[in-house]
Amino acid sequence: TANFSEQVVESFPSDISTGIYYGWACVGNGDVHKMVLSIGWNPFYKNIKKSVETHIIHTFKEDFYGEILSIVITGYIRPEKNFDSLDALISAIQEDIEEAKRQLDLPEHLKLKEDNFFHLPESKTVNNH
Repeated sequence: TANFSEQVVESFPSDISTGIYYGWACVGNGDVHKMVLSIGWNPFYKNIKKSVETHIIHTFKEDFYGEILSIVITGYIRPEKNFDSLDALISAIQEDIEEAKRQLDLPEHLKLKEDNFFHLPESKTVNNH
């Protein structure tokens, strides 16, 4: 999971609906992976600031703190909601991931994986990755 900085979160359109989205994510100039994105207040954790968290559906060998994270949001899964327990939250996240995988395999979403947006010029990469 990667969290965007407060500055990035504040630059999102103010009228974007909170909730769970899906799309594509790329760390630095690496491969493009499926992702699920949460935009909102995370009521279960009682956040006082809006956050944007990206769950990349891939296991990385190492942390990628400080790298540039590029995302393309392609669809909406559900509104943000509170949960009675951590287990209920985890279960919902698993369902969101499965829904994202299904949607992103559709041709109209799959084609965005190859978009030039994900190819950073060398000058924009961090740590020469």
